[in-house]
This record gives sequence, structure tokens and C-alpha cells, in this order.
Amino acid sequence: MKTNSLAAWILAVRPYSLGAAVIPVAVGSAMAWSDGQFSLTITALCLLFAVLTQCTANLVNDLWDFQRGADQPDRLGPDRAFAKGYITLPAMKAGIAGFTIAAGTVGCGLLFFGGWELIFVGLACILFAYLYTAGPWPLAYHGLGDVAVVTFFGVIPACFTYWIQTGCWTPQITAAALACGLVIDTMLWINNFRDRNEDARCGKRTIVVILGEQAGRWGYLALGIAALALTLSLGLDGRPWAAFLPLLYGIPFFRTWRKMIRIDHGDELNVCLGETARNMQLFGLLLTIGILLG
Repeated sequence: MKTNSLAAWILAVRPYSLGAAVIPVAVGSAMAWSDGQFSLTITALCLLFAVLTQCTANLVNDLWDFQRGADQPDRLGPDRAFAKGYITLPAMKAGIAGFTIAAGTVGCGLLFFGGWELIFVGLACILFAYLYTAGPWPLAYHGLGDVAVVTFFGVIPACFTYWIQTGCWTPQITAAALACGLVIDTMLWINNFRDRNEDARCGKRTIVVILGEQAGRWGYLALGIAALALTLSLGLDGRPWAAFLPLLYGIPFFRTWRKMIRIDHGDELNVCLGETARNMQLFGLLLTIGILLG
């Protein structure tokens, strides 16, 4: 692969992971549509802001994870373009700055619809993109990665996408947003389960490292079950399709969990990581369709 090529940048932003940015925005907009308040312009701006912010986070993660584990490059995945030497340091810094500016510019467009208070929300999202792995006290290295994912890939994007379009915040959008965040966190959870031994050696204290392997095995299952329980609560609001259609996600999810338990450790868990990404997108699709159907 040529250094700083388009292919290198595509690798660096990790397209396979961007579903985590799309899902909560889709769910928040579907809820707004079902309540008769949908705006295509707001949806497009929220979606673009979410994707650009995640691209920023992925680039920052690539750079800082390498710098923190430069003496253990083998522990970094094959999607680390900077760590593999496909992108130079000056280009990576410029790329991070460029995506940050682009996200901020798109975020400013949302001020016309949601008010100046959105400045603080946008700043929090951009700060999360950096502080997840960068700085002297990175969230991912101190057991707060999962909390951050549920918050910034669930509650904030879904709820504020809905709020900007409707002007209100309901228990139903909160339940749907939390469900999205928990399902998306299964991606981080299985990644941390796979890397638990390497993370422990390099001082990265994820929840799996802190609580141990057994908690890692059962925590993945608990996230999926909790998400489905939250979607079931939508049935109390007269949304039967939103309550029951996502239950179909439970079938491949449970199979992936069983496979994860059987494999237990090593790079063979990458199969489960891929399946988790697929399952996550399936959940987002089923919940979005369920909300639209009522």
C-alpha cells in the first residue's frame, strides 16, 4: 500500500466501524418521523457530524494507541494504518485536524435548528473523540471506555437527533438510545475480551481487565439482553413492532456469544468481532424498521 494514499486513509477511518455512528442517528430520526416531526436536513447533518466525529476518533485512536504501545506493535490490529506505516505522522496530524474542523463545521449547521446550547453537546462529542485514547488520562485506559461508548454512541446521538427535530425528550427515545449504546458496546467488549492479556501487560485497564475473564464472558451476553429488554419497553408506548422485531437480533447474537465462549482467546476471536459488527447493524436495522412500522 502506498504511503498516504487514498487506500491508506480508507483503512485508517475503519469504514466497517461507521455503522456505530449511523445506527443511533437512524433510530433517533425514525422516532421523530413516527411522531410526525421528521426533517431530512437535520437527519443528514446529524449523520454527517456523527460519521466525521467517529472518523476523528478512529484516527486519534490509531495514533495514540501506537504511541502508548510502540514497544508492542504486534498487539495492534491490522486496521491501524499509522501503526503499519501507511500514513506518516505529519499526514496523520493533518488528517485529524481536517476531520475535526469538518465535524465542527457541520455541527455549526445544526445550531440553526437546535439553538446555541448545542455548542456544548458538539464540543463534548469532539472532546470524546480525543479523550477516549489521547491525553494524560485516556478513558479507554481507565475502565471508562464502555461508559463513553454507551453515552456517545447511544444516548447523545440518538436523543439529540430526536430532540433537534421534535423539541422534546421522551422516555421512549431514552430507552431506544440506551439500547443502541449497549449493542454498539458489544463491539468494544469483545475487542477488549480478545485483547485482555495484552491490555493487562501494557497497563490498559478495561472493564474486562479489571473484573476478570469470567466477567468478560458474561458481560457480553448481559449487554445484548439488556438492550432487548429496553426495546421491549417500547411496547408499553404502543410500538409493538419496535418492541418485538429487534428480538430477531437475539438469535445471531446468542450464537456469536456461544462461539466467543468456545474460542475464548486469541486472534480466532476476530471471527466473533466481525459477527458482532454484523449483528450490531442488524439490530439497528430491525429497531429502525420497527419504529417506522409503529
